[in-house]
Amino acid sequence: MSTPLALNPALETIPNYQPGRPIEEVARELGLPAAEIIKLASNENPLGPSPRALAAMRRALSHANLYPDGNAFYLKQKLAGKLGVTPAHLILGNGSNEIIEFIGHALLSSEAEVVVSQYCFAVYPIVTALFNAKLVTVPARNYGHDLEAMLAAITPRTRVVFVANPNNPTGTHVDRDALLQFVNAVPKTVLVALDEAYIEFLDNPLDLMSEIATGLRPNALLMRTFSKVYGLAGLRLGYGIGDPDLIAALEKIRQPFNINALSQAGAIGALDDPAHVERTRRNNARGLRLFARTFRCLKLEFVPSAANFILVRVGDGARVFAAMQKLGVITRPMGGYALPDWIRISIGTPKENQRCLETLKQVLGARGAQV
Repeated sequence: MSTPLALNPALETIPNYQPGRPIEEVARELGLPAAEIIKLASNENPLGPSPRALAAMRRALSHANLYPDGNAFYLKQKLAGKLGVTPAHLILGNGSNEIIEFIGHALLSSEAEVVVSQYCFAVYPIVTALFNAKLVTVPARNYGHDLEAMLAAITPRTRVVFVANPNNPTGTHVDRDALLQFVNAVPKTVLVALDEAYIEFLDNPLDLMSEIATGLRPNALLMRTFSKVYGLAGLRLGYGIGDPDLIAALEKIRQPFNINALSQAGAIGALDDPAHVERTRRNNARGLRLFARTFRCLKLEFVPSAANFILVRVGDGARVFAAMQKLGVITRPMGGYALPDWIRISIGTPKENQRCLETLKQVLGARGAQV
């Protein structure tokens, strides 16, 4: 960096997070009509937001001249009732990414260590580096978490261990009994940060809510989001669930008004529409079956997924991504996750899934295979 300012030296080695490319940007770059491009790159809900969420946000627009409720009273009440905790167990963030950053502010320093799995979500290493902590990366087992090895990697300097279940970008999930055993074994001085951004896509996930509510899990923080199953990624709204003492500490870090009024209204509306969540789950399950069946037919290696995306090995991931993008289908190349032979495909609508697979076959020269 050429600035004369004395910047944090950690910034020299911190990569910029690379999100999935937006439709508008690809349309401008390639000269394609935006309406003819489909984006299956960022694990968004292809069914869109709940109609109830949209209606609630329209009503909230008339008060956009006013600051939002800084404590999100009604949203916290709604969430607490749904989850079986109190509002004191909840903290809201500008996406669950901000919750991860809160953890860094509260617990990390140059003396701290953070344990993650290989192929973990990119934001964990970024936040670790930002606070000058040491990242301890444990080799994956079948592209997922090796919980025994992660437990063995914990030292007296460990402050946080991140486990995403299901995991992004691989889609793997941890058996509930194995995860419970792991959580029980982690020392009480170490925060177990369970990233549950995709938990709604699991049929029988581990539920620690009652233990958090009764104070039995003071070193656990569950992180969830409205971006995925609720279809509100554009609002940037995530939340953490943890012991009230931990939440109170994180609240000292949170910026005032970090959750805008439209986000609060939309989330309340989304929570009132469980039918939309179930439609999303059904669409996702059907899409996952289609992709898995087709990949087997094409003899492509893939990682069985429990989330709303699927990881597939295509040879040169960057080349396949670029070629599909030129044909109007945006996926996600995985070179940034040390998986250069792979792309990640979000589950879309049936029509989008079909087009994606036909485009992939065209790029790979496998048009004769049946979808």
